Amino acid sequence: MDFLERHSTYLDWITLVFLGCIILMTIAKLLFPKRFESFIYLPLTTKYFLVQGKNDELTHGFNVLLFIVQLLSISFFIYLFLVEIGYGKEQRPWLLYIQICSLYFVFIGFKLSVEKIIGNVFNMERIMNFYLYQKLTYKNYIGILILICNILMVYSFGNNKTGLLVIIAISAILNGIGLLLSLKTFRSIIIPNFLYFILYLCALEIAPYIILYKAVI
Repeated sequence: MDFLERHSTYLDWITLVFLGCIILMTIAKLLFPKRFESFIYLPLTTKYFLVQGKNDELTHGFNVLLFIVQLLSISFFIYLFLVEIGYGKEQRPWLLYIQICSLYFVFIGFKLSVEKIIGNVFNMERIMNFYLYQKLTYKNYIGILILICNILMVYSFGNNKTGLLVIIAISAILNGIGLLLSLKTFRSIIIPNFLYFILYLCALEIAPYIILYKAVI
């Protein structure tokens, strides 16, 4: 029987990232079993927001754990994309990944802070908190789906531009659906203030990602 030599040294830190995500999800399930169960069925029912999300707790332990999973998985997907297009060849892989994680964390934190300030300025803090809570929940769910895609690409299908573009397209569609579902909740407020909503959408939901893309690429 012939054996194929497999070089797996460079996968050590990647395996630790995936293992860390799985551990965080396991902790979330053990500490918050009912919330986790409702979260898993998020695409099929709005029960999560009706029951578990009624207090709009952005800093709830469950949200924090899954946000870290989102941070690690989406940052890793960005890492795979940058490697595929030849960016950062002169840097150590794990160092590039840490830089991406840091940039993503600062980006999300800054965006969240600006949105909360807007909510305070216009005396819409409670509405904005619930909106941000919904957005965070949908992004955490997408983060888990991307984690699964990352694992499959690294250990099964390999990293390729076509697969990455397909995942980007699907993620964009899912993110758009999540945004529309969130906005549907507040349609009674949006319709009378449609112009302000368009400005918000362009300034805080589209422009930041374009700026981030330009900054990275």
